[in-house]
Amino acid sequence: MSKVVTEKINLHPRNLHRSRYNFEQLTASCPELKPFVFMNEQDAITLGETIDFSNPLAVKTLNKALLKTNYGIQNWDIPNDYLCPPIPGRADYIHNIADLLAESNNGIIPTGTTVEGLDIGVGANCIYPILGNAIYDWSFVGTDIDEKALSNCSAIIEANPKLIDAISLQQQIESRFIFKNIITPEDRFAFTISNPPFHKSAEEASKGNLRKISNLENKKATKTQLNFGGQNTELWCDGGELAFITQMIYESARYPMQCLWFTTLVSKQSHLKSLHKTLSKVNAAQIHTIEMAQGQKTSRLLAWSFLSKKQQEDWKFEEPKFKVY
Repeated sequence: MSKVVTEKINLHPRNLHRSRYNFEQLTASCPELKPFVFMNEQDAITLGETIDFSNPLAVKTLNKALLKTNYGIQNWDIPNDYLCPPIPGRADYIHNIADLLAESNNGIIPTGTTVEGLDIGVGANCIYPILGNAIYDWSFVGTDIDEKALSNCSAIIEANPKLIDAISLQQQIESRFIFKNIITPEDRFAFTISNPPFHKSAEEASKGNLRKISNLENKKATKTQLNFGGQNTELWCDGGELAFITQMIYESARYPMQCLWFTTLVSKQSHLKSLHKTLSKVNAAQIHTIEMAQGQKTSRLLAWSFLSKKQQEDWKFEEPKFKVY
């Protein structure tokens, strides 16, 4: 008999999703999830209730249920074919940022809307601002080049009144830039956050998705079906992840005193060597690489700051509220 996995030990200790999904609780909170839930017939003792993670509608409905049950988000939806984020992994990113902020704050995580983050590529789902606000009461500026994505974020915010004063949105009008046009001389961000386009081309993105579906269904997939969705700008850009993050690093050097920590996800470990070289070129004062994992997927959080440890300790959050975790 296989051992029952009851805890996802790779997730952050504060992550609410370390235990298996409680589908009884989720379907009670969000009845529209119920038709997608079934008992795994291959190994019911080990896996129990689950959903078909290769079904885009099932994945989106699970997200609705998780956001409603765990984070108080009553109304959330995304247009067809837009990226539907796996919430446990996104929550891990938020918790790791909280740990970074605590490092320069006597080990205490700063909470409250005076702690402001900048989400680069907020997408249509608005997930990082939603989680950051729900967990730590942070405020956010969310940016994107996609007007339709921002319009959907706006609809989510308007449908959940507690988000209205916590999240603002701004369109990046020049797609070749990341921070330019967004960070103004008056801005002071505690952190930036980014899940950059991974692939170099639409063809590469399609092939990668076929591999993912094949793994989920345990058989060879021949038709592209984006279970987690994704528009072109969310999935690929010229040069892929490495080019995007390299550009981000060079641009961040123009705003050294306006952000405590610049951060991004890095999907491919082989990119780290080049990215660390670039960070050295722009004289980053501090660099952290934090391993993150969800299921079989491993990623990294790359964080850098142009502030010395003393300068970080002197960083003041306006009227901070503190909560011990």
